[in-house]
Amino acid sequence: MRAWAGTRARRFAAVDSAPCLSYAKIMTWDAEIDAVGLLCPLPVLRARKRLLGMAPGQILRVVASDPASIIDIPHFCAGSGDALLSTEQEGDLHVFLIRKGLAEGAAQ
Repeated sequence: MRAWAGTRARRFAAVDSAPCLSYAKIMTWDAEIDAVGLLCPLPVLRARKRLLGMAPGQILRVVASDPASIIDIPHFCAGSGDALLSTEQEGDLHVFLIRKGLAEGAAQ
């Protein structure tokens, strides 16, 4: 058992150390919000307002500097029915990709 666990750990370590592209850098988006410098709850409120005007399935990119956004945006997505596709950190900035969920009142 111990030898197998070690082999498995080495195999996954090789995969994890391989260079990869950031999901947020290779994916395209339909709209973007620059919330740099805005504090809670403004990044979420701006994202909510922009998502209301988007069609289901479209992607919104939100760039925020507020440390609370790493908690607020995922919490907002969980409650709104929108999908949080990616959360990345680029220096001091947090980058989120959100896919607009079904339109309000649509059958699920």
